[in-house]
Amino acid sequence: MEPALRLLELAGISLLASDERSIILPTTWPDLNVIKLRPEDIPQIVAAGRVAAGITGHDYVVESGADVEELLDLRIGKGSIVVAAVKGRWGSVDELPDGIKVATKYVNIASRFFEERGKRVRIVKVSGSVEVMPLLGVADVVVDVMATGTTLALHGLQPLEKIMDTSARLVAGREWAEHYVVRKLAAYIKGHLDAQNKRMIFLNVPSDKIAEVISVLPALESPSVARLARGDMYEVFSVVDEGDLPDLIMKLKAAGAKDVVVVPLDKLIK
Repeated sequence: MEPALRLLELAGISLLASDERSIILPTTWPDLNVIKLRPEDIPQIVAAGRVAAGITGHDYVVESGADVEELLDLRIGKGSIVVAAVKGRWGSVDELPDGIKVATKYVNIASRFFEERGKRVRIVKVSGSVEVMPLLGVADVVVDVMATGTTLALHGLQPLEKIMDTSARLVAGREWAEHYVVRKLAAYIKGHLDAQNKRMIFLNVPSDKIAEVISVLPALESPSVARLARGDMYEVFSVVDEGDLPDLIMKLKAAGAKDVVVVPLDKLIK
């Protein structure tokens, strides 16, 4: 929840109340309220049609089978759904014998995976602390989400195979996907995400150097050029990747650019 709320705030949508007991909270957008719900419940709730959009994991969308549309990958909550077993017991999923017990909260994902691999398994549904189930003798292997693998390793488990990648997604019901508020929400969040690692660069260029400077300056479309009021100079500005800046600035200076200014971007709405 906290990373999702931080993302909304960075995108320009802040909560107007901070009561931890409140489930429905107003925001700085008069036409948008935030509802705090369990992420695994969100796909079905959004699909029901009374809630316009939600933030939940791609894994929960797949697990639920809910009829929702994934509008954006929010680039938070990244991980992988993996099959894991006690370290050293088996080396791959192909080595797993039929009839083993699999502990997971992803019953549908796990069932489909093992069925496709031709393995007959017994699914043990659990809602939390999946990684301790082999230690407790409840299951032989687990299907769980893994970010770094540290938690699995601490419980003596090793991943055998990745089933799928996941991350947080902005989802909407089919009838809400084109609604004005949902499109505005998606555009604002995407604008923030697209602005990450981008910078606006401004530079002054003598008229006799303009062609050379533009030839080395990347842009989303093409650099913008405006003639200055005084002197035989132009102002050129463009959006560039932050990682390219050190070498790019040196190339621009060598091509004749002056007074280079670099500005961070808050949003980039295409």
